[in-house]
Amino acid sequence: MLLAFDTATPQVTVALHDGDDVVAEVVSDRTMKHGEQLAPLISEVLGTAGIVRQDLTAVAVGAGPGPFTGLRVGLVTARTLGFALEIPIYAACSLDVLAVEAVASGVVSTSSTTGVSSFFVATDARRKEVYLASYDEDGARLEGPVVARPAEVATSAPVVGEGARLYPDAFPTPVGPQRPSAGWLARAVAEERVELMDPEPLYLRRPDAIEQAALKKQKAPTKPVNPR
Repeated sequence: MLLAFDTATPQVTVALHDGDDVVAEVVSDRTMKHGEQLAPLISEVLGTAGIVRQDLTAVAVGAGPGPFTGLRVGLVTARTLGFALEIPIYAACSLDVLAVEAVASGVVSTSSTTGVSSFFVATDARRKEVYLASYDEDGARLEGPVVARPAEVATSAPVVGEGARLYPDAFPTPVGPQRPSAGWLARAVAEERVELMDPEPLYLRRPDAIEQAALKKQKAPTKPVNPR
C-alpha cells in the first residue's frame, strides 16, 4: 500500500494506492493549515481503506516547488513515516504530477481540441510570481521549474495549473487541473511516470522569514563613525 500526500499548495491532499489504483483520497477543506490537517487526513484515508500504518509499503510526497512551511510539513512527515516504518520514500515534483494528470485526461495531448504538442504548468508562487515548467506531449518535463513573474514567461500555449487562472493576461489558454492531486501523485509514482527524487524540497528561493530578516538588516541604521 502506497501512501501519497502533497503539501505544496494552500491545500493538503492525501491518497492511498493499493498497487492497482487509488482506493482512498481526501483534500483538506481549509487552506494554509498544513500542520494541523496532514496527520488527521492520513488517518482518514487509512481508516477508509481499513488498514493501519504498519500495512504501508511506501510513501510518496510532493516535493514542490511551493512555500517553505507547507513543504516542510510534508517532507518531514514523509521522512518520519519512512524511518519509523522502515519503508522507502519517493518524492516527485508537484508540477510533474499536474502534467501527468493533464496528459492522462487528454486536455493537452495532440489529439485534444488544443491540437498542441507541448504545454506548460504554472502554479501560484505568491508575491505575484508563478512556478513554471514546460512539458512535451507525453508529460515529460523539458525545462524548469523556475520562479518568475507571469509577464516574463507569458505564453499562448496551454497552461495547466492555478497560475493560468490567476494571471489570464499572461496565460490566456488555461487547461486541466489547477492543483496537484495526491491520487495522481500515487499513480505517477506507482507507474514511474515521473522522475523519482530524494525527499528534499524544491523551494527555488529563500524562505520568507530569511528574506524579511535580511531586509530589516539592510534598513537598520548604522552608527555614526567616531571622529576621534
